[in-house]
Amino acid sequence: MAIYAHEIAHGDPVLTRIVDGDNVPWYKKRNLRTLYLLLFPACMGIEMTSGFDSQLINTLQFAPPFLHFFGNGYRDPATHEYAIKPALLGIIGASYSLGGICAVPLAPSANQWFGRRWSIITGSLTMICGGIIQGCAQDAAMYIVARMILGFGIVFCIVSGSAMIGELAYPKERAIVTSLFNSSYFIGAVVASAVSLKTAELTTTWAWRIPSVLQIFPSLFQLIFVFMLPESPRYLISKDRDDEALEILVKYHAEGDRDSLFVRAEMAQIRTTIKTELEYARQSWWGMLKTSGMRKRVYIAAMIGLFTQWSGNTLLSYYLSDILSMMGWTSVYAKTRINISQNCWGVINGTIASLIVTRFPRRRMFLISLGGMLLVYIGLTTSIEQFMSAKAHGKGGRVASILALFFIFAHSPMYNIGNNALTYTYLVELFPFAERARGISVEQFFGRAAGFFSTYVNPIALKAITWKYFAVYVGWIAVEAACVYFFYPETHGRTLEELSFLFEDRLLADNVARAVEKQLYYDERPGKQAVTHLEESIPYKRFSPHSL
Repeated sequence: MAIYAHEIAHGDPVLTRIVDGDNVPWYKKRNLRTLYLLLFPACMGIEMTSGFDSQLINTLQFAPPFLHFFGNGYRDPATHEYAIKPALLGIIGASYSLGGICAVPLAPSANQWFGRRWSIITGSLTMICGGIIQGCAQDAAMYIVARMILGFGIVFCIVSGSAMIGELAYPKERAIVTSLFNSSYFIGAVVASAVSLKTAELTTTWAWRIPSVLQIFPSLFQLIFVFMLPESPRYLISKDRDDEALEILVKYHAEGDRDSLFVRAEMAQIRTTIKTELEYARQSWWGMLKTSGMRKRVYIAAMIGLFTQWSGNTLLSYYLSDILSMMGWTSVYAKTRINISQNCWGVINGTIASLIVTRFPRRRMFLISLGGMLLVYIGLTTSIEQFMSAKAHGKGGRVASILALFFIFAHSPMYNIGNNALTYTYLVELFPFAERARGISVEQFFGRAAGFFSTYVNPIALKAITWKYFAVYVGWIAVEAACVYFFYPETHGRTLEELSFLFEDRLLADNVARAVEKQLYYDERPGKQAVTHLEESIPYKRFSPHSL
């Protein structure tokens, strides 16, 4: 039994039961359908930049001009081919995460002051500048600075976009939509892999300049479509712009029906929850550590950040070229084809995972994911060791090489059903509105720090201890599983407001539930005096007006 597992039971899920009674699918609601189509390029596509970046550094290592230009003609003593020294290659890969670390203190404040949309615009413009500088780089220092600018901008977009999706989506689809946010990572990865099929064969600096400048395109899409999106209703209510928020909720959550029972309940729940949050929230970095409930959230967000980068994924994403060479796959043709195949496979299983896993309890899926990755890395470690041993003894080791390749492909679905599909879904559910941007920023800080460390250390460690480095991940993933089991609370099956006081006094959650019930029973709008018959609208349980 998890330490916090019992704490999910706060507050009566009034709105959840109303949503459960809505049997009309989203694609039959014109306004909601339009909202989701706009959210994809403006918000869900943000992670395409990260996916593109992971494969950019990976696939550029297939291109001799990239290795020659930034390696200053250095050749690997073992292969006598052009290469970049491990320390420099590590900092080139890690600079993207370093830029993200620098943005963490600023992104939440931009969200609270200017709203979700303007933060996305700021991040997108920053990344466009970074991409242009990256494509025009004249030396390694300029390329590293450009990647830091890209990493700086992506944090603004991720913090804003993930919150925006969760706050605009209809509660019935919210978990699925926020899960799809991360699956767009693989679209960017596939595009970068596909581009490298041709650019890796070029003999000039355009072999790396073309992919580098193409990284601006996801940001261009965001800039075009974000202006068509409404602002987050929760942000508007927090700024006392209730009428604007109501118009957005009526249009997209009730298809224009101003008498909608659901919108009245949703508006009451959001308004009451945010008012209560703002009364108790410290709204500062230091304030996030003042209460027991917020300390638990910060601790979990930090773990999520570490686990998303230290589950073996950065090793397989950024340095697949080196790993394939260790396994006997040395030709550019073989590496580029394996790489794009793996990323296409990631799109398929990542999207399927996003559509399916949110239907199940969060803790269960995290644990299944980690259990699967643990088995995969045990198999991968063993297979590579066997191949290298066979090669050292003059044997082929073909079976071990193919088996290692199988485990590389098997890692993708195991990772995706937990860290990919649930990361932002879980973060949005975990943090209340007043601290949501800072909470996601905490995850970003630890994720970027972990990413910086791993992308810098990975090539050095692979060179130094070869297959033994994979065994390090076996031990770490086991630690991750223990942390999830003991510390992650369950958040499945509630609206964001019903989860706002997950770790706090139960009375706060109950007060919000009473406010929603009151709005449902007594329509307090001018000229609306009738009592709403909830028993016709809310399944499973009947209420009594006398209990209010």
